[in-house]
Amino acid sequence: MDDDQIPNDRSNESPAEGTAANEAPPRWKLLGPGLVVAATGIGAGDLVATLVAGSKFGYALLWAVIAGVVIKIFLVEGAGRWSLATGHSIFEGWRRLGVWTSIYFGPYILIWGFVYGATAMSASALPIYAAFPQIPFIAYAIFSGLVGAGLVWLGKYHTLEKLVAVFVGLMFLTVVGSAAFAAPNLLDAVKGLIPLIPEGGLINTLSIAGGVGGTITLAAYGYWLKEKGWYQPKWMRVMRIDNSVAYVISGVFVIAMLIIGAELLYSANIAIESGDEGLVELSGVLADRYGAFVGNLFLVGFWAASFSSVLGVWNGVSIMFADFWGQLRKKPEDHPDRRSGGKYYKFYVLWLTFPPMLLLLLGKPVTIIIAYGVLGSLFMPFLAITLLFLLNGRHMPTQWRNGWVLNIILGVIAAIFLILGVNELIGSFSPS
Repeated sequence: MDDDQIPNDRSNESPAEGTAANEAPPRWKLLGPGLVVAATGIGAGDLVATLVAGSKFGYALLWAVIAGVVIKIFLVEGAGRWSLATGHSIFEGWRRLGVWTSIYFGPYILIWGFVYGATAMSASALPIYAAFPQIPFIAYAIFSGLVGAGLVWLGKYHTLEKLVAVFVGLMFLTVVGSAAFAAPNLLDAVKGLIPLIPEGGLINTLSIAGGVGGTITLAAYGYWLKEKGWYQPKWMRVMRIDNSVAYVISGVFVIAMLIIGAELLYSANIAIESGDEGLVELSGVLADRYGAFVGNLFLVGFWAASFSSVLGVWNGVSIMFADFWGQLRKKPEDHPDRRSGGKYYKFYVLWLTFPPMLLLLLGKPVTIIIAYGVLGSLFMPFLAITLLFLLNGRHMPTQWRNGWVLNIILGVIAAIFLILGVNELIGSFSPS
């Protein structure tokens, strides 16, 4: 079947996900896994990073935001193309590159999950606590983790997709609505499309271009494609539409945050914290400027961004762990234990939920944070470089391999992430 033809048969599709015989899927059904991976990747930390960039440099880094969207489109498309063209998961691809990938990925996914679980629960609790401080913060954090685990426990992809769509709607209404209240200066915004790096803004520029929109969840895209029922080359064009449109939507959110930072903070010379607390501070700025309703509305968007990341990670990264652990147990790739809802999947959901509560209670131990920073800083270069090998390797069908243009683009992306990774490594070992 030609790459540009939308699939119109049900051969080798799961009945729940297929379309009627000889009938193209409705256009709205062409969106799904891309929206999940984009919404999962755009968390509170990404919104704060863009907000801080706007508060420091105004619209000067607007071009970097757009570049970041394009970078994620290419990375996620590569992960999706590998899965559809080969029928194998991204971890199976990594495994074929050598045992070193498993040696890195195993400790990474365990340490990452331990620390990220606490981070995600905290981020989800912050906006609720800001609105209702009568209940202790930690209670909201634990409640967020338990609710997230309960919603994804059975691993039902359809449920996840519908929930994420609701959260994306909330984010659009609140975040983009807040940017509209801020009344963007269109002339300054157009100037921000010129690729210039402000003085002292190199790392901010690279962070915005390369760091916004997810890390390990980008690699989960191929798993969500399979859960959706898109797992053959005939779905290639559908995957590309899904991925591109979803990241354009996520780009709108990020641009909205840059507008808010430029118009409300940069112009008024207001500084906010760089952590998730910065979004709570921003809600106060919005409330002072436009009233309590707008400030509280933004808190809803903050919560939607944070909790959609909880759901996406609790599901997508748990599937990745199930695939990894099932392979170590020498189970075939199509074994139920290596899929969503299996026993390894449920173990990792519990791992994301309960051990991190110790970090919430005791504070985050420095040693674990350093290990998290070291392994985390290496993941995006790991993904970009391994995709370069996989998409040009002998296991990739010839017609779906990279051309020289894609190789140059992925090479540049890998270089950006290497620079960012080295910078984060230095930061991990530097005294605070």
